[in-house]
Amino acid sequence: MGQAIGEFLPLAVGVAISPIPIIAVILMLFSGRARQNSLVFTLGWIVGIVAAMTILVGVASTQDLSTGGQPSDTSSWIKLILGLLLLAAAVGQWRKRPKVGEEATTPAWMARIDTLKPGAALGLGVLLSALNPKNLLLIAGGAVAIADADLGSTDTVVAVAVFTIIGACTVAVPTLAYLIMGSRVQPALDGAKAWLSANNATVMAVLLLVIGVSLFGKGVGALL
Repeated sequence: MGQAIGEFLPLAVGVAISPIPIIAVILMLFSGRARQNSLVFTLGWIVGIVAAMTILVGVASTQDLSTGGQPSDTSSWIKLILGLLLLAAAVGQWRKRPKVGEEATTPAWMARIDTLKPGAALGLGVLLSALNPKNLLLIAGGAVAIADADLGSTDTVVAVAVFTIIGACTVAVPTLAYLIMGSRVQPALDGAKAWLSANNATVMAVLLLVIGVSLFGKGVGALL
């Protein structure tokens, strides 16, 4: 299991560092339903990661990706393809970054976060974690790493839990900080939101580039 965790650790960190959900939960903490919405959004984020990872691990486990504990050619090709897709996503993010002197734009739906009801906040959390294409690529890479390790059912559950804890920590931490410290934490959250909003595209481009190169390299290296 340690090998699987080592393989998917960068991918889980990639999910965790995604700026958009962090900005979303911070905006919720400035809304009228701060506690309720931030908690259910965090729950939705966690449920989405668990659901996507569980389904993808199940699918990957049916493909004979491991041969005696070593990645099969199929696994290596999947890593190579995922790496290429992440590199393409990195290029797309880099092109979206604001030019010098321009103000970064945020998704239009963020302007409506103040009006969200708890059910919508829960759905948004699931949507951003499980159905976001960039997240799905990262989670798919994690699922392949777990399938490669050929783990038993208990170890697989633990591995999925570790991936989820890492991937959810950056959304959960602001919520927990607010629940513990209340409004005292808002200046720090406001500063984090401003920085993430301004650097969202650049952060994601660099992150996807590094992970994409890593997956591509592992796939090519195993095939040669």
